[in-house]
Amino acid sequence: MRIVSLIPSGTEMLGMIGALDSLVGRSHECDHPPGVESVPILTAQKTHFDPDSGIDASAIDAQVRQALNSGESLYRLDTQGFASLDPDVIVTQSLCSVCSIDANAVRAVVEAMDSKPRIIELSAKSIEEIFDEMLMLGNAIRLEDNAVHAVVALKQRMDRAQEHINPYIDGPVVGFMEWTDPIFVAGHWTVQLIERAGGQHPLNRTVILPGSGAAAGPQQAQRIAGHSIAVDPQTFVDSKPEYLVIAPCGLTLEQSRMEADRLYETCSWFRELPAVVNHRVAIVDGNQMFNRPGPRVVDAQEFLVGWLNDCEHLIPKDFPWERYK
Repeated sequence: MRIVSLIPSGTEMLGMIGALDSLVGRSHECDHPPGVESVPILTAQKTHFDPDSGIDASAIDAQVRQALNSGESLYRLDTQGFASLDPDVIVTQSLCSVCSIDANAVRAVVEAMDSKPRIIELSAKSIEEIFDEMLMLGNAIRLEDNAVHAVVALKQRMDRAQEHINPYIDGPVVGFMEWTDPIFVAGHWTVQLIERAGGQHPLNRTVILPGSGAAAGPQQAQRIAGHSIAVDPQTFVDSKPEYLVIAPCGLTLEQSRMEADRLYETCSWFRELPAVVNHRVAIVDGNQMFNRPGPRVVDAQEFLVGWLNDCEHLIPKDFPWERYK
């Protein structure tokens, strides 16, 4: 079976269920797990910035909005290379046109191909949907048993981490920046991760699905959150975050640190946040962690539980983060 994955989370799922040997093409953002580096790249990003001159989050946001308002895709697809690989299965996504090339663009290319590969669309918005999509992907490529074992192992890790949470107390308020200018706070699975780690996320809480009772304990999957939302600085200040995670979507750890520095140097409201005053700010590689609805959300969960509950032995040793000083 010949597989093309055009979304990083899909590539990571394929790696976890033992299908990397079948991967013949990938997106430019598919950089994990190790071993994908030699697989041909089929996409490219249209928005650009000069990392040597610093990140301009506002300018990047403006580029993205302009492209979306004009109906243009933010990504290019190598259609000739794509067709020459003659894939049997294409893994893409239909959740976010900003994060990766979307399914509509892929379908348009497939229509012009003589062969008609199967298109698998990933669109998980919650932790449980991420696991379900791993099972679905395993079934589609005839590695069902591998997928089941992988999902069971991931769930066991989450259960072990949550044993360190006291469910009977209100945990600390957590501010989570998915973008810094404008400020976008966490949405979807990230809010679930924060709450299941014992934190509160008042700017975009999870809500209980109708008919789910208290949605506590084994029923916590019935609490879901909407997409990431933009808030103004005063609203963010008013939430009084006791802990702050800065993990801008698509940025590396170094780039995220640059954004934290910019906020600290130019924004008095940022310096006055309780989390900043009390040195409880974490810089995280948002490109690798939290932003991708794939198996490494469990690493992110272990990080949050460890950091918020003084159990840092739970944090994976290779988790890409640092305390902001």
